[in-house]
Amino acid sequence: MNRKTVIVLFGGQSSEHEVSRMSATTMINEIDSKKYQVIPVGITKEGEWLVYTGPTEHIKTGQWEKYATPAIISPDAKQKALLKIVNGHVKVIPVDVVIPALHGAWGEDGTIQGLLEMARIPYVGCGVLSSAVCMDKVFTKLIAKNAAVPQAKYIWFQKEELEDMDKLVDRVEKKLGYPCFVKPANTGSSVGISKAKNKETLVNAINLAAEYDRKIIVEEAIIGREFECSVLGNEAPVVSGVGEVLPAAEFYDYDAKYNNSESRTVIPAPITAEEEKTIRKIAAKIYQAVDGSGLSRVDFFMEEETGRVLFNEINTMPGFTAISMYPMLWETAGVTKAELMDCLIELALTRDNGIRG
Repeated sequence: MNRKTVIVLFGGQSSEHEVSRMSATTMINEIDSKKYQVIPVGITKEGEWLVYTGPTEHIKTGQWEKYATPAIISPDAKQKALLKIVNGHVKVIPVDVVIPALHGAWGEDGTIQGLLEMARIPYVGCGVLSSAVCMDKVFTKLIAKNAAVPQAKYIWFQKEELEDMDKLVDRVEKKLGYPCFVKPANTGSSVGISKAKNKETLVNAINLAAEYDRKIIVEEAIIGREFECSVLGNEAPVVSGVGEVLPAAEFYDYDAKYNNSESRTVIPAPITAEEEKTIRKIAAKIYQAVDGSGLSRVDFFMEEETGRVLFNEINTMPGFTAISMYPMLWETAGVTKAELMDCLIELALTRDNGIRG
């Protein structure tokens, strides 16, 4: 049997470079080597593309760069290939599918998806439009509002508006009050997110968020529980069961997600059948509203006082680490990581990208 060639892209220039390396390590280890020839291609923090063929543990540790060779994916649609550059000579390696295991900017925001669309190479995950709008929390919220998906109150503003900080603070205090959460509009893994409890911490939180993006969003704090579920599929997506997040920190920030061993996830979540049904229904609704494909993880709050289920975020390339909720939810449903990777690759090969031509 001829094996299909699969490129796993990892690293990248975003603040989530390290998480991407962990996700890629898991994916590479789980892909069936009898069915697929896997070629890891890393992107350094400086944006250099390198093909790597050594032990996968070096990807996780970051040592892979020492043993890698320059290579790029050609945008030429006739080639559909990886161009490996050795001693000034170019070796053309045909490619069947790409897994962009990239989190955050320049990977999860539609940019790499645009390159792959130009090259006409099938790829795992959401397309250009859905990747871009889901990366931008403001646009996600606008789509959710239009789809009548319940969510927390929020305001957003541009970085330039920080020149009149008193006016911004006044807007937040009047519409949202304290506590509230301040986020960069275009980061994932809770990077740059802070909880503001008063004017001083609000100003600090806004300035921090502005270090990561030119658009800042502020949301009302929802007192309650946090839940996540996984979505898989193209035109007819399937939604997993629901997991609950129990962060060790005050909220599920980057450190609580990846570095604090006291953070826990509970699968299945201890909720009623009706509550689970509601969460899964909203997950499918927002996934289809943003034109999702391949995979996504959808995050929710359940308000303590009212029991309302509120949509929080949708992540179009969720973490695939050993502690990530996305693969763990499917494993609870009886789908192994290896089976999940096989399914994701098949979804990529069969997806209608809507390419003109």
